[in-house]
Amino acid sequence: MHYTHLGRTGLRVSRICLGTMNFGPETDELTSFSIMDSALEAGVNFFDSANVYGRDKGRGATEEIVGRWFAQGGGRREKTVLATKLYGDMGEWPNEGRLSALNIRRACDASLRRLQTDYIDLYQMHHIDRGTGWEEIWEAMEVLRAQGKILYVGSSNFAGWHLVKAQAAAAQRNFMGLVSEQSIYNLMARKLEMEVLPAAQDLGLGVIPWSPLHGGLLGGVVRKEREGSRRYQGRAADAIESRRPQLEQYEDLCAEVGEEPATVGLAWLLSRPAVTAPIVGPRTPEHLTGALRAVDVTLSGDVLARLNDIFPGYKTSPEEYAW
Repeated sequence: MHYTHLGRTGLRVSRICLGTMNFGPETDELTSFSIMDSALEAGVNFFDSANVYGRDKGRGATEEIVGRWFAQGGGRREKTVLATKLYGDMGEWPNEGRLSALNIRRACDASLRRLQTDYIDLYQMHHIDRGTGWEEIWEAMEVLRAQGKILYVGSSNFAGWHLVKAQAAAAQRNFMGLVSEQSIYNLMARKLEMEVLPAAQDLGLGVIPWSPLHGGLLGGVVRKEREGSRRYQGRAADAIESRRPQLEQYEDLCAEVGEEPATVGLAWLLSRPAVTAPIVGPRTPEHLTGALRAVDVTLSGDVLARLNDIFPGYKTSPEEYAW
C-alpha cells in the first residue's frame, strides 16, 4: 500500500479509502467485518462512514457495524484513520440534522456511541448548510476539538466558493478549518475540475472522490452485458445506453492496456492533482481485492491522453467559459 498526507496535514492515509456505505443494507455484518479485516491487512488505514448510512436497516446502522468491529480489539481502532459525517436528518424532530451548534454537538456524541470510540479522526460536513453561519459552525467544531472528540474537520459536496468562505472564517478565528473535501469525481463526472479542485489545491485540502466508478458504469458494464454475467434494468440500463459509445471505447482501451476497467478508473483518479484517496465501497471481499490493484498501476501519458479524449474534462475557471 502507498500512503500520502491528507491535504496539508501531517496525517498519513492510504491511497485507497474504504467506504462503508454498503455495510448493513447490502453487505451483512460478518462479511463487513471480513472486508474491514482484509483492508487493514492490505494496509488500508483510511475508513469513511456517515451517521445517516444504513438505509433500510435504519440510519446509524452502518456506524454501529463499524463500532462492533472496533470492539473486537486487536488494534483495529488504533490502526484506523476514522472519517464519518454529519448533516442529514437523523429523526423528524427539529435540530436533528444540519449544522447548528446543537446538532453538531449531539450528532458527534451519537456517532461516538455508535462507533464505540472516544474520538473521530476526520469529522466531515456532509453538505453545505446555507442557514447556519460559519462563526457558529467553527465555534462548535473548536469545542469538539478541544474536548478531544475530533481531530480534523472536512467538508463534502461543497462548491469552490464554499471552501474559500469556510477557510476565510476559520482563519479569522486562528483555527485550522477544513483539511479535506469529499466530492463526486470520476472520468464521467469531471465538473470538479472547474473550481473545486483548484480551490482545494490552493487551500491545501485533500480531495476524497466518492463514486469513483460512477455507480459502476466504469467497472466494465458493456463487457458484462456481452458475457451475460449481468443484466441491467431501469436507470442503470438507460445510463449505459446513453453513454454506450464512450463506454465501449473505454473498455476497449482498458483491454489494450491489460487492466480491468475498474482498475483503470481508480488509477486515473490517483493520477489527478490534489486527490488523496478515492473511496471504494466494496460489497464483497473480491471487490476490495480488485480495487487495491489500482494503487500499483501507473498509466502512461498516452493512455491518460486517450482517456481524456474519450471523457473530456474541464479547464480551470474562468478559462472554461472565457478567454
